[in-house]
Amino acid sequence: MKITDTSDLWWKNAVVYCVDVEKFMDWDGDGIGDFQGLSQRIDHLAELGVTCLWLMPFYPTANLDDGYDISDHYGVDRRLGTLGDVVELVRTAQDRGMRVIVDLVVNHTSDRHPWFVEARKSTDNPYRDFYVWRSDEPPDTSAEVVFPDQEDSIWELDEKTGEWYLHRFYRHQPDLNVANPRVRDEIAKMIGFWLELGISGFRVDAVPFLIETIGMDEGEESRYGDPHTYLASLRQFISRRSGSSILLGEVNLPYEDAVRFFGDGHGTELTMLFDFVGNQAMYLALARQDARPLAETLGSRPQIPRDCQWANFVRNHDELTLDKLSEEHRQEVFAAFAPEEDMQLFGRGLRRRLPPMLGGDPRRIRLVYSLMFALPGTPTLFYGEEIGMGENLDVPGRLAVRTPMQWSDAPNGGFSSAPARKLPTQPPDGGFGPQFVNVSLQRRDPDSLLSFLSLLVRRYRECPEMGWAPLHVLEQPHPSVLALCSSVDEATVVTVHNLSSDPVAVPLRLPDHTGEGHRLVDLLADGEVAVASDGSAEVPLEGYGYRWLRLTGSATRRLV
Repeated sequence: MKITDTSDLWWKNAVVYCVDVEKFMDWDGDGIGDFQGLSQRIDHLAELGVTCLWLMPFYPTANLDDGYDISDHYGVDRRLGTLGDVVELVRTAQDRGMRVIVDLVVNHTSDRHPWFVEARKSTDNPYRDFYVWRSDEPPDTSAEVVFPDQEDSIWELDEKTGEWYLHRFYRHQPDLNVANPRVRDEIAKMIGFWLELGISGFRVDAVPFLIETIGMDEGEESRYGDPHTYLASLRQFISRRSGSSILLGEVNLPYEDAVRFFGDGHGTELTMLFDFVGNQAMYLALARQDARPLAETLGSRPQIPRDCQWANFVRNHDELTLDKLSEEHRQEVFAAFAPEEDMQLFGRGLRRRLPPMLGGDPRRIRLVYSLMFALPGTPTLFYGEEIGMGENLDVPGRLAVRTPMQWSDAPNGGFSSAPARKLPTQPPDGGFGPQFVNVSLQRRDPDSLLSFLSLLVRRYRECPEMGWAPLHVLEQPHPSVLALCSSVDEATVVTVHNLSSDPVAVPLRLPDHTGEGHRLVDLLADGEVAVASDGSAEVPLEGYGYRWLRLTGSATRRLV
């Protein structure tokens, strides 16, 4: 691997930052975040070191699902700005070294979308086949609903035509029929439109639901063929239009199923996948203060094509699901981090942010972010994580973690000059409120979480082998410790993380680096560890301690 390779496959060691425009910064004073406000705060993200800005849905919407119920895939919700504002943001971000990707939500639309308005007029309407219908009464599908607190079926009766339409999510979000070539053409046009405006790719929502064939008759299924062929055609399309653009997929499946979405080892479908399985194992490991569940899960990660990547995260914008854990293991995580029922969601996930889950302990908070950046893959941050924002459990459901960005200790956390009642949601009270947790306070403090995250980003970007190297877990005797070695060509970085409160001394052996003159030099602080001629070393760690160490020798030319 050469450093110049990292500009071609930029996503393999990017730093992704997810932002909800509506909640980030209100510039016109109406209580709603907007594109002008995001543009005015772009330098905060540049200082943090973000290289890829991911925008949650900003399209015209009835706003019954925080913008994921889209009524026009070519526009901008008027509360947030205009297409011109989007172009100005993209241009300004690019000037600061940031690419911009946007949400591609095409497994469903809003029931107010013009296509669906037409489709429900009659059974022979030209837009009828844009959606999935059935004329016979559906069976009980209550076990298949995504949101069991809101829905009891994935089919909804349309009173006017007397047929049922498919909705994997809410009833106001009818599923599109991707077996219809006209629908696939429209999706390609949407993608092409945003690429022409300078977008560098898409976070693809609910990918398994997008390509599924439920509700199709045999003729449609036959014409549609292998759904993964469709994903491959999307990858080919964006490659033709913009060779460096990506598809980052939301695929919450076991590894053996998820890896198919990379193109069965050929790299022909999605460019990146979120590692939901690894994320859930990390929370189990944190709850037990035992690194073994995470090490074992990472060891089961399948190999992926060279130009594909896993995306790692601590907190996503949605329910923090634990659905891949067993019921027993899920209850362990609940007991440690969400002991009250109101902190849980659907009996399978968390509606909390990390700092409150860890009781605000700065040692553990920094440990977790250091660990996430050290895992093989691309780190993804959710807005506000860089300052340690908390959730507001008074806000219902998944929106508890989508509160306004906390910029200062001013009213509304500096997010908006409007009266508090006009805000989309309210910031939390207490120790995680804007009075104590905000950007202005932390950007002047060299010991703040913001300063620490900025350091992690800089060092991660200086160590591309951490994003490119295959997984190598180093053997050592402490159950609480995860020791990883990232090595590509002559460059090697060792990371060690202690998930327990007890200090330890970690014996390591680097068999490929024997001989005199080697050292492990700290990258996050001053310090170093001697390496014996047989490649052995002992790394001291405090309770909840972590170290990133570059292996150096007489021929090393990397900066430390």
